[in-house]
Amino acid sequence: MTTSTYPWRLVLASAALATTATSSACASGAVSRQASVHAAATSTSLVWSDEFETIDSGNWSFETGGHGWGNQELQHYTDGRNAFIQYDAMAGSRVLVIEARRGAPAGATCWYGACQYSSSRMVTRGKQAFRHGRMEARIRLPQTQGIWPAFWMLGGNFAEVGWPQSGEIDIMEHVGSEPTLTHGALHGPGYSGNTPIAGTHDLRQRADAAYHVYAVEWDATGIRWFVDDVQFYAVTRAQVEARGPWVFDQPFFLLLNVAVGGSWPGSPDTGSVFPQRMYVDWVRVHQTIDRRRRDGSQPLAPPRAGARPAAQVQGAKPIVMPAAPMKPREERRSERPRSALP
Repeated sequence: MTTSTYPWRLVLASAALATTATSSACASGAVSRQASVHAAATSTSLVWSDEFETIDSGNWSFETGGHGWGNQELQHYTDGRNAFIQYDAMAGSRVLVIEARRGAPAGATCWYGACQYSSSRMVTRGKQAFRHGRMEARIRLPQTQGIWPAFWMLGGNFAEVGWPQSGEIDIMEHVGSEPTLTHGALHGPGYSGNTPIAGTHDLRQRADAAYHVYAVEWDATGIRWFVDDVQFYAVTRAQVEARGPWVFDQPFFLLLNVAVGGSWPGSPDTGSVFPQRMYVDWVRVHQTIDRRRRDGSQPLAPPRAGARPAAQVQGAKPIVMPAAPMKPREERRSERPRSALP
């Protein structure tokens, strides 16, 4: 994570300066040893990933229904019939495909009557949840009027306290009326729906033209949003607390979905093309690992000889490292209450 980068640089820089000062050779040795111990004590590691060789029921569930999902959305979410794995030459690997289609399964009903569209909504709720870290996914988005794909997170206490008290982190959202733009946002008590805590990134090409890595880096001090390791927005804890409670120190679960219509993107029109597909190459979570013993004694022993790091275990797909922070860009967007119904 970015937050762990700066202390490392400062300590290592101090050690380098000390070792080059011949008048204080003894002191330099002490500083150098302290730097080595600090670097060995903490590191950022891949703690979970899904590379989508299959749809793993140990990671994901499908949420179903056509009640509008709090946004007057038009699709009926099916029990997995709109999600599958296939090889994608552009990704160079097998990928998850979530497909939004015209029509819905027989007997499916929506809030407005017979359902006109179907899609899938996948969640790690009750299976995988994470508190702080870097959450990222490599995705190629759908693009047409009325489409609304998202990669996002909800607080693990959602069932108990509801939305927006649970908190919501929108890592990536795209609406078809903005062909080159993606968005990131934060929702919580006092800053939900048309939240002022939101940023926008211009891909400078159609959203469906290529894969991009969409990510957040999240810790107790704030949240930062990235596309392809370029930070486009950030918010601090203090900035959030100026509007309402900070509810982001609990585990959050992940969601992937493709909505059709709704209060933000609007409905498909005569020019809209279906089916529309969101391709997900992988989803990964990195966290800062404290390698020191619980009692604060010496660091744990290094890995055994020949052991492969976690990044290699995942196969040939590259691990994207965090980018250096940039200044936040304050952006606002049109009103759209975020879907968060169970």
